[in-house]
Amino acid sequence: KGGRETPLHPLASFCVDTEKLFTTGQRELYLEACKLVGVVPVSYFIRNMEESYMNLNHHGLGPSGTRAIAIALVSNTSIVTLELADNCIMEEGTLSLVEMLQENYYLQDLNISDNDLGLKGASTISEFLQRNISSLLNLQLSGNNFKDESAELLCQALSNNYRIKMLDLSHNEFSDKGGEQLGQMLALNIGLQSLDLSWNHFHVRGTVALCNGLRANVTLQKLDLSMNGFGNEGAMALGEVLRLNHSLVFLDVSSNDISNEGVAKISKGLEFNECLKVLKLFLNPVNMDGATILILSIKKNTKSKMEEIDISNVLVSEQFIKILDGVCAIHPQLDVMYKAVQGFSAKKMALLWTNPMKLIQSYADQHQITVIDFFKNLNPKGTMTMSVGDFRKAMIQQDKVPINRYQVRELIKKLDGNAGMVNFRSV
Repeated sequence: KGGRETPLHPLASFCVDTEKLFTTGQRELYLEACKLVGVVPVSYFIRNMEESYMNLNHHGLGPSGTRAIAIALVSNTSIVTLELADNCIMEEGTLSLVEMLQENYYLQDLNISDNDLGLKGASTISEFLQRNISSLLNLQLSGNNFKDESAELLCQALSNNYRIKMLDLSHNEFSDKGGEQLGQMLALNIGLQSLDLSWNHFHVRGTVALCNGLRANVTLQKLDLSMNGFGNEGAMALGEVLRLNHSLVFLDVSSNDISNEGVAKISKGLEFNECLKVLKLFLNPVNMDGATILILSIKKNTKSKMEEIDISNVLVSEQFIKILDGVCAIHPQLDVMYKAVQGFSAKKMALLWTNPMKLIQSYADQHQITVIDFFKNLNPKGTMTMSVGDFRKAMIQQDKVPINRYQVRELIKKLDGNAGMVNFRSV
Protein backbone atom coordinates (compact mmCIF):
# COMPACT_ATOMS: atom_id res chain seq x y z
CA LYS A 1 0.00 0.00 0.00
CA GLY A 2 3.02 2.27 0.29
CA GLY A 3 1.56 4.37 3.12
CA ARG A 4 0.08 6.95 0.73
CA GLU A 5 -1.11 9.87 2.86
CA THR A 6 -2.52 12.15 0.15
CA PRO A 7 -5.61 10.71 -1.58
CA LEU A 8 -4.94 9.80 -5.18
CA HIS A 9 -8.13 11.58 -6.12
CA PRO A 10 -10.80 13.67 -4.34
CA LEU A 11 -13.26 10.79 -4.59
CA ALA A 12 -10.80 8.64 -2.70
CA SER A 13 -11.68 10.48 0.50
CA PHE A 14 -14.82 8.34 0.61
CA CYS A 15 -12.84 5.10 0.78
CA VAL A 16 -11.34 3.57 3.89
CA ASP A 17 -8.33 2.56 1.80
CA THR A 18 -7.67 4.92 -1.14
CA GLU A 19 -5.99 2.20 -3.21
CA LYS A 20 -9.27 0.32 -3.32
CA LEU A 21 -10.30 2.70 -6.10
CA PHE A 22 -7.95 0.81 -8.40
CA THR A 23 -7.46 -2.60 -6.76
CA THR A 24 -10.93 -3.64 -5.57
CA GLY A 25 -13.40 -5.42 -7.86
CA GLN A 26 -15.95 -3.14 -9.51
CA ARG A 27 -18.96 -4.59 -7.71
CA GLU A 28 -17.31 -4.59 -4.30
CA LEU A 29 -16.06 -1.03 -4.75
CA TYR A 30 -19.53 0.22 -5.65
CA LEU A 31 -21.18 -1.57 -2.73
CA GLU A 32 -18.64 -0.11 -0.31
CA ALA A 33 -19.14 3.35 -1.79
CA CYS A 34 -22.90 3.02 -1.30
CA LYS A 35 -22.36 2.14 2.37
CA LEU A 36 -20.07 5.09 2.89
CA VAL A 37 -22.41 7.66 1.34
CA GLY A 38 -25.53 6.02 2.76
CA VAL A 39 -27.50 5.04 -0.34
CA VAL A 40 -29.17 1.87 -1.59
CA PRO A 41 -27.18 0.25 -4.45
CA VAL A 42 -28.73 0.35 -7.91
CA SER A 43 -29.06 -3.27 -9.03
CA TYR A 44 -29.16 -2.32 -12.73
CA PHE A 45 -25.78 -0.61 -12.37
CA ILE A 46 -24.27 -3.69 -10.70
CA ARG A 47 -25.61 -6.01 -13.41
CA ASN A 48 -24.30 -3.90 -16.28
CA MET A 49 -20.95 -2.59 -15.02
CA GLU A 50 -19.07 -4.48 -17.71
CA GLU A 51 -21.24 -3.25 -20.59
CA SER A 52 -20.26 -0.31 -22.80
CA TYR A 53 -23.65 1.42 -22.42
CA MET A 54 -25.10 2.39 -19.03
CA ASN A 55 -28.58 3.91 -18.83
CA LEU A 56 -29.39 5.29 -15.38
CA ASN A 57 -31.89 7.92 -16.51
CA HIS A 58 -34.76 8.60 -14.06
CA HIS A 59 -33.24 6.54 -11.24
CA GLY A 60 -33.59 9.20 -8.54
CA LEU A 61 -29.91 8.99 -7.64
CA GLY A 62 -29.52 12.42 -6.07
CA PRO A 63 -26.06 13.84 -5.22
CA SER A 64 -25.08 10.94 -2.95
CA GLY A 65 -26.17 8.20 -5.34
CA THR A 66 -24.27 9.96 -8.11
CA ARG A 67 -21.17 10.11 -5.92
CA ALA A 68 -21.30 6.36 -5.31
CA ILE A 69 -21.58 5.77 -9.06
CA ALA A 70 -18.67 8.14 -9.69
CA ILE A 71 -16.44 6.33 -7.18
CA ALA A 72 -17.12 3.02 -8.93
CA LEU A 73 -16.41 4.54 -12.34
CA VAL A 74 -12.98 5.95 -11.51
CA SER A 75 -11.34 2.66 -12.49
CA ASN A 76 -14.04 1.32 -14.84
CA THR A 77 -12.73 0.54 -18.32
CA SER A 78 -15.94 -0.84 -19.86
CA ILE A 79 -18.54 1.92 -19.83
CA VAL A 80 -18.27 4.27 -22.81
CA THR A 81 -21.73 5.88 -22.64
CA LEU A 82 -23.28 7.02 -19.35
CA GLU A 83 -26.89 8.27 -19.18
CA LEU A 84 -27.79 10.15 -16.01
CA ALA A 85 -30.69 12.37 -17.12
CA ASP A 86 -33.33 13.40 -14.59
CA ASN A 87 -31.57 12.32 -11.41
CA CYS A 88 -31.49 15.53 -9.36
CA ILE A 89 -27.71 15.24 -9.19
CA MET A 90 -27.28 18.98 -8.37
CA GLU A 91 -23.95 20.78 -8.02
CA GLU A 92 -22.48 18.19 -5.62
CA GLY A 93 -23.22 15.32 -7.99
CA THR A 94 -21.78 17.27 -10.91
CA LEU A 95 -18.57 17.80 -8.95
CA SER A 96 -18.33 14.06 -8.29
CA LEU A 97 -18.69 13.33 -11.99
CA VAL A 98 -16.04 15.78 -13.15
CA GLU A 99 -13.65 14.49 -10.49
CA MET A 100 -14.22 10.97 -11.82
CA LEU A 101 -13.69 12.11 -15.42
CA GLN A 102 -10.21 13.35 -14.54
CA GLU A 103 -9.23 9.73 -13.80
CA ASN A 104 -11.45 7.76 -16.20
CA TYR A 105 -10.11 7.85 -19.77
CA TYR A 106 -12.69 5.47 -21.26
CA LEU A 107 -15.97 7.36 -20.88
CA GLN A 108 -16.83 9.21 -24.11
CA ASP A 109 -20.55 10.07 -23.91
CA LEU A 110 -22.19 11.70 -20.89
CA ASN A 111 -25.85 12.70 -20.57
CA ILE A 112 -26.68 14.81 -17.52
CA SER A 113 -29.75 16.52 -18.97
CA ASP A 114 -32.75 17.58 -16.87
CA ASN A 115 -30.86 17.85 -13.61
CA ASP A 116 -31.48 21.57 -12.95
CA LEU A 117 -27.75 22.23 -12.61
CA GLY A 118 -28.09 26.01 -12.95
CA LEU A 119 -25.22 28.47 -12.71
CA LYS A 120 -23.22 26.51 -10.11
CA GLY A 121 -23.38 23.34 -12.17
CA ALA A 122 -22.36 25.28 -15.28
CA SER A 123 -19.39 26.70 -13.38
CA THR A 124 -18.24 23.22 -12.32
CA ILE A 125 -18.56 21.89 -15.86
CA SER A 126 -16.80 24.94 -17.30
CA GLU A 127 -13.79 24.52 -15.00
CA PHE A 128 -13.59 20.87 -16.00
CA LEU A 129 -13.81 21.59 -19.74
CA GLN A 130 -11.08 24.20 -19.53
CA ARG A 131 -8.64 21.52 -18.40
CA ASN A 132 -9.20 19.80 -21.77
CA ILE A 133 -7.87 16.49 -20.45
CA SER A 134 -10.65 13.87 -20.44
CA SER A 135 -11.73 11.34 -23.06
CA LEU A 136 -15.21 12.88 -23.17
CA LEU A 137 -16.46 13.56 -26.71
CA ASN A 138 -20.24 13.97 -26.39
CA LEU A 139 -21.94 16.01 -23.66
CA GLN A 140 -25.70 16.41 -23.20
CA LEU A 141 -26.76 19.30 -20.96
CA SER A 142 -30.36 19.78 -22.07
CA GLY A 143 -32.95 21.17 -19.65
CA ASN A 144 -30.62 22.37 -16.90
CA ASN A 145 -32.00 25.86 -16.32
CA PHE A 146 -28.91 27.44 -17.85
CA LYS A 147 -29.30 31.18 -18.42
CA ASP A 148 -27.02 33.66 -20.18
CA GLU A 149 -24.56 33.71 -17.26
CA SER A 150 -24.13 29.96 -17.68
CA ALA A 151 -23.65 30.41 -21.42
CA GLU A 152 -20.79 32.81 -20.72
CA LEU A 153 -19.02 30.29 -18.47
CA LEU A 154 -19.50 27.35 -20.83
CA CYS A 155 -18.42 29.38 -23.85
CA GLN A 156 -15.22 30.52 -22.13
CA ALA A 157 -14.29 26.87 -21.67
CA LEU A 158 -15.36 25.76 -25.14
CA SER A 159 -13.37 28.53 -26.79
CA ASN A 160 -10.29 26.56 -25.75
CA ASN A 161 -11.65 23.00 -25.62
CA TYR A 162 -11.14 21.04 -28.82
CA ARG A 163 -12.13 17.59 -27.51
CA ILE A 164 -15.92 17.94 -27.23
CA LYS A 165 -17.47 16.97 -30.58
CA MET A 166 -21.18 16.94 -29.73
CA LEU A 167 -22.89 19.38 -27.34
CA ASP A 168 -26.60 19.46 -26.48
CA LEU A 169 -27.74 22.70 -24.83
CA SER A 170 -31.41 22.45 -25.84
CA HIS A 171 -34.33 23.31 -23.53
CA ASN A 172 -32.41 25.95 -21.60
CA GLU A 173 -32.98 29.68 -21.02
CA PHE A 174 -30.44 31.30 -23.33
CA SER A 175 -31.53 34.62 -24.84
CA ASP A 176 -29.83 37.06 -27.21
CA LYS A 177 -26.92 37.70 -24.84
CA GLY A 178 -26.29 33.96 -24.70
CA GLY A 179 -26.41 33.92 -28.49
CA GLU A 180 -23.65 36.51 -28.57
CA GLN A 181 -21.50 34.39 -26.25
CA LEU A 182 -22.12 31.27 -28.33
CA GLY A 183 -21.26 33.14 -31.51
CA GLN A 184 -17.92 34.23 -30.08
CA MET A 185 -17.24 30.65 -28.99
CA LEU A 186 -18.05 29.22 -32.43
CA ALA A 187 -15.64 31.65 -34.05
CA LEU A 188 -12.81 30.20 -31.93
CA ASN A 189 -13.78 26.55 -31.43
CA ILE A 190 -12.03 24.05 -33.71
CA GLY A 191 -13.50 20.78 -32.40
CA LEU A 192 -17.28 20.99 -32.11
CA GLN A 193 -19.14 19.08 -34.85
CA SER A 194 -22.71 19.01 -33.53
CA LEU A 195 -24.55 21.69 -31.52
CA ASP A 196 -28.18 21.54 -30.36
CA LEU A 197 -29.60 24.91 -29.30
CA SER A 198 -33.28 24.11 -29.86
CA TRP A 199 -35.95 25.29 -27.42
CA ASN A 200 -34.08 28.35 -26.17
CA HIS A 201 -35.00 32.04 -26.49
CA PHE A 202 -32.85 33.39 -29.31
CA HIS A 203 -34.38 36.24 -31.25
CA VAL A 204 -32.89 38.47 -33.95
CA ARG A 205 -29.86 39.91 -32.12
CA GLY A 206 -28.76 36.58 -30.67
CA THR A 207 -29.20 34.72 -33.94
CA VAL A 208 -27.29 37.35 -35.93
CA ALA A 209 -24.43 37.15 -33.40
CA LEU A 210 -24.51 33.36 -33.58
CA CYS A 211 -24.32 33.54 -37.37
CA ASN A 212 -21.37 35.91 -37.21
CA GLY A 213 -19.51 33.22 -35.29
CA LEU A 214 -20.61 30.54 -37.74
CA ARG A 215 -18.99 32.44 -40.59
CA ALA A 216 -15.58 31.85 -39.04
CA ASN A 217 -16.28 28.27 -37.92
CA VAL A 218 -14.89 25.46 -40.07
CA THR A 219 -15.81 22.30 -38.10
CA LEU A 220 -19.50 22.45 -37.13
CA GLN A 221 -21.51 19.98 -39.23
CA LYS A 222 -24.87 19.80 -37.45
CA LEU A 223 -26.79 22.74 -35.97
CA ASP A 224 -30.28 22.60 -34.43
CA LEU A 225 -31.90 26.01 -33.88
CA SER A 226 -35.51 24.83 -33.92
CA MET A 227 -38.15 26.23 -31.57
CA ASN A 228 -36.55 29.62 -30.94
CA GLY A 229 -38.41 32.34 -32.85
CA PHE A 230 -35.82 34.52 -34.60
CA GLY A 231 -38.04 35.21 -37.62
CA ASN A 232 -37.11 36.55 -41.04
CA GLU A 233 -34.21 38.73 -39.89
CA GLY A 234 -32.56 35.72 -38.29
CA ALA A 235 -33.24 33.77 -41.48
CA MET A 236 -31.47 36.51 -43.45
CA ALA A 237 -28.36 36.07 -41.30
CA LEU A 238 -28.51 32.29 -41.81
CA GLY A 239 -28.81 32.78 -45.56
CA GLU A 240 -25.59 34.77 -45.56
CA VAL A 241 -23.87 32.02 -43.56
CA LEU A 242 -25.06 29.33 -45.98
CA ARG A 243 -23.64 31.30 -48.88
CA LEU A 244 -20.14 31.03 -47.42
CA ASN A 245 -20.15 28.02 -45.09
CA HIS A 246 -18.24 24.88 -46.09
CA SER A 247 -18.92 22.58 -43.12
CA LEU A 248 -22.64 22.50 -42.16
CA VAL A 249 -24.44 19.43 -43.50
CA PHE A 250 -27.54 19.54 -41.24
CA LEU A 251 -29.57 22.61 -40.26
CA ASP A 252 -32.87 22.58 -38.35
CA VAL A 253 -34.73 25.90 -38.15
CA SER A 254 -38.21 24.45 -37.59
CA SER A 255 -40.76 26.60 -35.76
CA ASN A 256 -38.94 29.93 -35.92
CA ASP A 257 -41.65 32.17 -37.38
CA ILE A 258 -39.93 32.19 -40.78
CA SER A 259 -42.29 33.22 -43.59
CA ASN A 260 -41.83 33.24 -47.37
CA GLU A 261 -39.67 36.35 -46.98
CA GLY A 262 -37.26 34.52 -44.69
CA VAL A 263 -37.25 31.42 -46.89
CA ALA A 264 -36.27 33.63 -49.83
CA LYS A 265 -33.24 34.86 -47.82
CA ILE A 266 -32.23 31.30 -46.94
CA SER A 267 -32.71 30.29 -50.57
CA LYS A 268 -30.25 32.96 -51.71
CA GLY A 269 -27.61 31.23 -49.63
CA LEU A 270 -28.60 27.81 -50.93
CA GLU A 271 -27.92 28.94 -54.50
CA PHE A 272 -24.21 28.93 -53.61
CA ASN A 273 -23.98 26.34 -50.83
CA GLU A 274 -22.08 23.14 -51.67
CA CYS A 275 -22.26 21.16 -48.42
CA LEU A 276 -25.71 21.29 -46.74
CA LYS A 277 -27.57 17.98 -47.05
CA VAL A 278 -30.53 18.34 -44.68
CA LEU A 279 -32.68 21.44 -44.13
CA LYS A 280 -35.66 21.30 -41.77
CA LEU A 281 -38.18 24.15 -42.03
CA PHE A 282 -41.17 22.38 -40.50
CA LEU A 283 -43.83 24.44 -38.65
CA ASN A 284 -42.92 27.80 -40.17
CA PRO A 285 -45.60 30.04 -41.79
CA VAL A 286 -44.47 29.14 -45.32
CA ASN A 287 -46.85 28.50 -48.20
CA MET A 288 -46.41 26.98 -51.64
CA ASP A 289 -44.82 30.15 -53.05
CA GLY A 290 -42.07 29.97 -50.46
CA ALA A 291 -41.66 26.25 -51.06
CA THR A 292 -41.25 26.89 -54.79
CA ILE A 293 -38.56 29.52 -54.19
CA LEU A 294 -36.77 27.01 -51.98
CA ILE A 295 -36.60 24.16 -54.48
CA LEU A 296 -35.73 26.47 -57.37
CA SER A 297 -32.67 27.60 -55.42
CA ILE A 298 -31.49 23.97 -55.45
CA LYS A 299 -32.16 23.76 -59.18
CA LYS A 300 -29.96 26.82 -59.79
CA ASN A 301 -27.07 25.26 -57.85
CA THR A 302 -25.56 22.40 -59.85
CA LYS A 303 -23.13 21.71 -56.98
CA SER A 304 -25.84 21.41 -54.31
CA LYS A 305 -25.55 18.35 -52.05
CA MET A 306 -29.07 18.75 -50.64
CA GLU A 307 -30.72 15.42 -49.84
CA GLU A 308 -33.68 16.31 -47.64
CA ILE A 309 -35.91 19.37 -47.21
CA ASP A 310 -38.65 19.17 -44.58
CA ILE A 311 -41.59 21.51 -45.21
CA SER A 312 -44.10 18.89 -44.10
CA ASN A 313 -46.72 21.42 -42.96
CA VAL A 314 -46.98 22.97 -46.47
CA LEU A 315 -49.81 22.03 -48.82
CA VAL A 316 -48.54 22.03 -52.42
CA SER A 317 -50.09 21.85 -55.91
CA GLU A 318 -49.59 19.61 -58.92
CA GLN A 319 -47.70 22.50 -60.53
CA PHE A 320 -45.25 22.42 -57.60
CA ILE A 321 -44.82 18.68 -58.14
CA LYS A 322 -43.95 19.27 -61.79
CA ILE A 323 -41.32 21.82 -60.78
CA LEU A 324 -40.00 19.41 -58.16
CA ASP A 325 -39.77 16.66 -60.78
CA GLY A 326 -37.52 18.94 -62.80
CA VAL A 327 -35.35 19.71 -59.79
CA CYS A 328 -35.03 16.02 -58.91
CA ALA A 329 -34.00 15.23 -62.48
CA ILE A 330 -30.93 17.40 -61.82
CA HIS A 331 -30.54 16.32 -58.18
CA PRO A 332 -31.82 12.72 -57.89
CA GLN A 333 -30.54 12.50 -54.31
CA LEU A 334 -33.15 15.08 -53.20
CA ASP A 335 -36.33 14.34 -51.23
CA VAL A 336 -38.79 17.08 -50.26
CA MET A 337 -41.32 16.29 -47.54
CA TYR A 338 -44.55 18.31 -47.78
CA LYS A 339 -48.01 17.88 -46.25
CA ALA A 340 -50.09 16.87 -49.28
CA VAL A 341 -50.88 17.71 -52.90
CA GLN A 342 -54.03 19.71 -53.54
CA GLY A 343 -56.40 17.91 -55.88
CA PHE A 344 -54.68 14.52 -55.67
CA SER A 345 -57.30 11.81 -55.30
CA ALA A 346 -56.78 8.88 -52.97
CA LYS A 347 -56.66 6.59 -56.01
CA LYS A 348 -53.92 8.65 -57.64
CA MET A 349 -51.90 8.70 -54.44
CA ALA A 350 -52.32 4.93 -54.08
CA LEU A 351 -50.73 4.43 -57.49
CA LEU A 352 -47.73 6.50 -56.43
CA TRP A 353 -47.32 4.48 -53.22
CA THR A 354 -47.49 0.95 -54.68
CA ASN A 355 -45.38 -1.30 -52.44
CA PRO A 356 -41.84 -0.90 -53.84
CA MET A 357 -40.52 -4.03 -52.15
CA LYS A 358 -42.99 -6.18 -54.08
CA LEU A 359 -41.73 -4.68 -57.35
CA ILE A 360 -38.12 -5.38 -56.40
CA GLN A 361 -38.96 -8.90 -55.20
CA SER A 362 -40.68 -9.60 -58.52
CA TYR A 363 -37.62 -8.42 -60.45
CA ALA A 364 -35.31 -10.48 -58.22
CA ASP A 365 -37.41 -13.63 -58.74
CA GLN A 366 -37.41 -13.16 -62.52
CA HIS A 367 -33.63 -12.80 -62.62
CA GLN A 368 -32.94 -15.48 -59.98
CA ILE A 369 -31.18 -13.18 -57.54
CA THR A 370 -31.98 -12.14 -53.98
CA VAL A 371 -33.38 -8.75 -53.01
CA ILE A 372 -30.16 -8.12 -51.09
CA ASP A 373 -28.16 -8.81 -54.26
CA PHE A 374 -30.31 -6.23 -56.07
CA PHE A 375 -29.52 -3.60 -53.45
CA LYS A 376 -25.82 -4.48 -53.24
CA ASN A 377 -25.50 -4.06 -57.00
CA LEU A 378 -26.60 -0.44 -56.56
CA ASN A 379 -23.63 0.22 -54.30
CA PRO A 380 -20.30 0.77 -56.09
CA LYS A 381 -18.57 -0.48 -52.93
CA GLY A 382 -20.68 -3.66 -52.89
CA THR A 383 -21.22 -3.34 -49.13
CA MET A 384 -24.37 -3.82 -47.05
CA THR A 385 -24.71 -0.16 -46.09
CA MET A 386 -25.08 3.02 -48.10
CA SER A 387 -25.75 6.68 -47.31
CA VAL A 388 -29.38 7.73 -47.71
CA GLY A 389 -28.53 10.30 -50.38
CA ASP A 390 -26.46 7.88 -52.45
CA PHE A 391 -29.14 5.20 -52.13
CA ARG A 392 -31.91 7.57 -53.20
CA LYS A 393 -29.86 8.71 -56.19
CA ALA A 394 -29.02 5.13 -57.20
CA MET A 395 -32.65 3.98 -56.93
CA ILE A 396 -33.95 6.87 -59.03
CA GLN A 397 -31.26 6.40 -61.68
CA GLN A 398 -31.46 2.58 -61.98
CA ASP A 399 -33.58 1.29 -64.86
CA LYS A 400 -34.32 -2.26 -63.72
CA VAL A 401 -37.39 -1.56 -61.57
CA PRO A 402 -39.73 1.39 -62.35
CA ILE A 403 -39.88 3.28 -59.07
CA ASN A 404 -40.66 6.87 -58.04
CA ARG A 405 -39.29 9.02 -55.25
CA TYR A 406 -42.32 8.35 -53.01
CA GLN A 407 -41.59 4.64 -53.18
CA VAL A 408 -37.90 5.28 -52.55
CA ARG A 409 -38.89 7.14 -49.39
CA GLU A 410 -40.78 4.05 -48.22
CA LEU A 411 -37.77 1.86 -48.98
CA ILE A 412 -35.53 4.10 -46.91
CA LYS A 413 -37.92 3.78 -43.96
CA LYS A 414 -37.81 -0.02 -44.28
CA LEU A 415 -34.03 -0.06 -44.51
CA ASP A 416 -33.37 1.88 -41.28
CA GLY A 417 -32.64 5.25 -42.86
CA ASN A 418 -32.94 7.28 -39.65
CA ALA A 419 -29.21 7.49 -38.98
CA GLY A 420 -28.37 8.73 -42.46
CA MET A 421 -27.53 5.22 -43.66
CA VAL A 422 -29.58 2.40 -45.15
CA ASN A 423 -28.76 -1.17 -44.16
CA PHE A 424 -29.62 -3.92 -46.63
CA ARG A 425 -29.64 -6.48 -43.82
CA SER A 426 -32.99 -4.97 -42.77
CA VAL A 427 -34.71 -6.48 -45.82
